[in-house]
Amino acid sequence: MNVDFPLHTASVAGLLDQISSTGMDPQRGGYTRPVFSAAELDLRSWFIEQATNRGLAIEHDRNGVIWAWWDIASGNRDGALVTGSHLDSVPGGGPYDGPLGIASALVALDILRNRVGAPPRAVAIAVFPEEEGSRFGVACLGSRLMTGAIDADKARNLRDQDGITFAEAAADNGLDPRFIGKDTERLSKIGAFIELHVEQGRGLIDLDRPVAIGSSILGHGRWKLSVHGQGNHAGTTLMEDRKDPMVAAARIIVGIRESATNHPQARATVGRIQPVPGGTNVIASRVDLWLDVRHPEDAVTAAVVEDILGRSRIVAAEEGCSVELREESVSRTVHFDRPLKDRLQLLLPDAPVLDTGAGHDAGVLSEVLPTAMLFVRNPSGISHSPEEHVENDDAEAGAVALAATLEGLILQPQTAAR
Repeated sequence: MNVDFPLHTASVAGLLDQISSTGMDPQRGGYTRPVFSAAELDLRSWFIEQATNRGLAIEHDRNGVIWAWWDIASGNRDGALVTGSHLDSVPGGGPYDGPLGIASALVALDILRNRVGAPPRAVAIAVFPEEEGSRFGVACLGSRLMTGAIDADKARNLRDQDGITFAEAAADNGLDPRFIGKDTERLSKIGAFIELHVEQGRGLIDLDRPVAIGSSILGHGRWKLSVHGQGNHAGTTLMEDRKDPMVAAARIIVGIRESATNHPQARATVGRIQPVPGGTNVIASRVDLWLDVRHPEDAVTAAVVEDILGRSRIVAAEEGCSVELREESVSRTVHFDRPLKDRLQLLLPDAPVLDTGAGHDAGVLSEVLPTAMLFVRNPSGISHSPEEHVENDDAEAGAVALAATLEGLILQPQTAAR
């Protein structure tokens, strides 16, 4: 089905302003929009309304991805050109991480319609769920399910902090958890995927450019490190009699910084810590730490994790405790499709080429089909924080660059997905 678009072009800033109050976090600042939360569901409804107003055909797949299709007259979607991003956020995140890519995709399609009229091949915007992994602990869960990068049974049994499984949350939100998992048929119809995202660093501000082309994503992973000790009474247990996992955890966290700095370009972070049972007057019986480690070389990422585990075992033993480490997700270093990246450089000759230390759905999808990324300047250089920022002119420049990219790719001969 080929449906006419309205003869207008929205602005990225205007679209983002429509959702500027959705998911605001009065305690942390910024935005908290975990997957399937009221805020994230409101954003999904907003996107569906925007896409429907543009005559796009809405589809929900079995993994919770929303698709908005600009179809050709025949309805054939083979070799489709797809753009998109996500709408969920980390706790207390900024307003652009995810939604900028969705708003820019809508504006880019407005621009593209005004330039080319009917598309020679299908174009779609995809909204991926649980990209941040802030609720169920696995980043890019929607794209991992689609590509088979995560086992469906493992995904069904993921639990949030309230003990709710992903299967339960999915069922409560209209999905049948029996059918989540690799979607080979859908992937086979995608010719290329282009993701626009706010830059999560200082590359563009230092280069004085509004838009960059992505070259690679650093290898990274998430691990849960649990320190086991002896729970006891805070008032009756002498200091010398304690097996306190909180003390061990504190020493381990300091050691993690040293493990990372001993490997140039490595990054290691503990962003979440949870004592059990968590009472003010209780010595914890267990402390859980969530560890994020990244490096351009996958072997070094693994070496940093091993170093952290070895140091942690020594520290824990000294405090009369023990540790265990469980991998939650690991992504290898991604180098985006070379021919597609070269094509983007021809279409956007003024855009520098930059790598990133942040994971994205485009990185997961790169295992099975050609993908590329565009980054829009963030003058603060800060992300996953309320201080994340994009100037309005840069946001519009990003949408124009995405439109130029889509136009250049849509007019070239189709190539089958890998």
